[in-house]
Amino acid sequence: MRASNLQLTAVRLTTGAVAQNPENAMVYVPDYPIMTQRLRLRPFTRGDVEAVFAYRRREDVAQFLFDSPMTLETVTEAVQQRISQSALEQEGDKLVLAVDLRETGELIGEISLIWRSEIARQGELGYIFNPEFHGQGYATEASAALLDIGFSEIGLHRIMARCDARNNASWRVMERLGMRREAHFREHARFKGEWDEEFVYAILEDEWAARQAPSTLSADKERPAFG
Repeated sequence: MRASNLQLTAVRLTTGAVAQNPENAMVYVPDYPIMTQRLRLRPFTRGDVEAVFAYRRREDVAQFLFDSPMTLETVTEAVQQRISQSALEQEGDKLVLAVDLRETGELIGEISLIWRSEIARQGELGYIFNPEFHGQGYATEASAALLDIGFSEIGLHRIMARCDARNNASWRVMERLGMRREAHFREHARFKGEWDEEFVYAILEDEWAARQAPSTLSADKERPAFG
């Protein structure tokens, strides 16, 4: 059973933990690292700056992001912020995790889960990956692990994701995860000097549960890979 709303004191936890902070608020902290068949998801560290700069400085990565290609200085600031984004305490908080290859330890991207609404139990998924590692299912595999945590451990009811309609690789990841296209917004905002076009995808907790086999998690807590 899952909690009727996302109160972290009532969440069904399997690999994560609820800790008491000095203000007596309950905090959800996943059991890091989160392991999948090929990947390791973990909090960022100061040592990740160069690896993040390798892809966040690229024009093809920034094309569909609100950010412009980032300098080493802005990447350093961003990584410093991400270091603290590894737990959920209140609505609006986010998990922003580094994604490593298990085999080599190389950082290949980042993935996020934002707690959008406590009452409605809503979350938002996001991901950015180094183009050098596109086309191998890594974004789908990492996203599946975070969706599983969002539904099975945190108790979210619905998780959505959004992308520029021109970003074919991104919305195809969403579809491989079983997410439905719920909206196609045309010219609803200005983006980098142009009218934007945005897709919104989402999946409900019951829809996610129906996609999972009884043996979703193995004895060593690995989550399955997706193509």
